[in-house]
Amino acid sequence: MSTFVYTVLDTSGKTVKGRMEADSEQYVLSKLHEQNLRIVNVAKQREGRTLPSLGRKKVKLKSMVVFSRQFATMINAGIAVVRCLDILEGQTKDDALKTAVGQCKRDVKAGLSLTDAFSKHPQVFSRLYINMVRAAETGGILDQILDRLAAFLEKEDEVRGKIKSAMIYPILVLIFAALMLVALFMFVLPKFKEIFESMNVQMPLATRLLFDGSTILKGYWYIILAAVIGGYIGYRTYAKTDSGRYRIDQFKLSVPVVGELVQKMSISRFSRTFATLIASGVPMMRSLEIVGETSGNVVIAKAVENARNSIREGQKISSPLAQSGLFPSMVTHMIDVGEETGKLSDMLIKVSDFYDREVDGAVKALTSLIEPCLIVVMGGIVGFIAVSIMAPIFKLISAIG
Repeated sequence: MSTFVYTVLDTSGKTVKGRMEADSEQYVLSKLHEQNLRIVNVAKQREGRTLPSLGRKKVKLKSMVVFSRQFATMINAGIAVVRCLDILEGQTKDDALKTAVGQCKRDVKAGLSLTDAFSKHPQVFSRLYINMVRAAETGGILDQILDRLAAFLEKEDEVRGKIKSAMIYPILVLIFAALMLVALFMFVLPKFKEIFESMNVQMPLATRLLFDGSTILKGYWYIILAAVIGGYIGYRTYAKTDSGRYRIDQFKLSVPVVGELVQKMSISRFSRTFATLIASGVPMMRSLEIVGETSGNVVIAKAVENARNSIREGQKISSPLAQSGLFPSMVTHMIDVGEETGKLSDMLIKVSDFYDREVDGAVKALTSLIEPCLIVVMGGIVGFIAVSIMAPIFKLISAIG
């Protein structure tokens, strides 16, 4: 007998983890199904460790978009699920996705549902994806849901692409400027220092500070590099803790301009994800749980969790969201109208479209602000270095005269 570790959802939507002794994975799955539990993941445990999922590598969002589009088209054409997975395995170029699809094909052949097969690869198929497929299998509308998923992922990829393309230029400029400054401090300024000291030139305070900085960087560069790497590792470690991640996300929202962009992105993702889940037939409580996890910001996720708790008590979604202070009144009013009219998904889609445009405007505003700031900062640094170097030279010329 082997030990299997499983993660399931009970009837109230709560995540439950446990272990079970069994001869095979199929036995564990059948036992869990008998208890009316929704399976998230089942894995065999060896030597106290859980076997990793086949899809450990990160799958590109574009690969998931293509996979969902092709899957939806083939299902709509009446092709059997196993045959679809076989074709998709052969066509997929992403190695992680190919491995996961191949395993899913074998699991479906063995009698598992498509949802349970996808659930075994949480690194490839997100909880949003798995729950929408579960709703699709229940309602018999797999092609429509896959098409909707593809549209959702496509929009997500489009937003990310715009932000990345907007940030490329400032990041490249900063990297180039940093490399030039390091080269200047380590190789050029020491030569000037030797010249001035050999000629006994009296150097002003700014020049002495500049040369002292050059000496420290040249003599202790390894300590500075170790401090930078250590600071980065410390930040990453702190960001993995619950309190650290919450404070970092809270700080992101409070930063001028950047905080506004982060807030708009989170609201857009919240609205689009929530609308997609509700329209696909996923229950309200389950939808809110997934929305909180995929919001990308712990502070927003906490506000969504509060809304979820309020619904349990019979309140509306809009009330706790408005009380959090993170959602503008326009958003909460639209959600309120959607709840009253029974068209919540339509209202959320309109909110998402509006905030997608707001994100585009915020990204353009941020990039237009970064460029002049970079020019001013770089101009100030170059000006300081030039004045610090030229001042002793002018003194030397005056002395010679």
